[in-house]
Amino acid sequence: MSTTPEPEPARPWHPEDGPRPKVWTWPRTDRPAFWVRSDGAERYAPILALEEWADGTLYYQVEIDPHGDRRVGMRLYRWPQPGLRMARVSRSRPARGVDESWQAEMPHRIT
Repeated sequence: MSTTPEPEPARPWHPEDGPRPKVWTWPRTDRPAFWVRSDGAERYAPILALEEWADGTLYYQVEIDPHGDRRVGMRLYRWPQPGLRMARVSRSRPARGVDESWQAEMPHRIT
């Protein structure tokens, strides 16, 4: 059994935290991922976004099944901390804003 502690989920950004964080995302088909220690096991967690808060702290939004019961949700984790380790690196560079070419078969916005 591992002695690695489980990472502490963070609360979402609030206006009293200062300026809005800078947010980066990856294409749905090429997301990086973490192994997240949760409920006594390591869970594969695709990274949905990276947030850089005004104080320079990094937070990752991940999609995770925290108990292994197929109930997937989103959690936010401050980086780095014990219980989080890279599982997959993306070949794509993260982008700020919406890159509609990453939306696969979604219809493109008409201007």
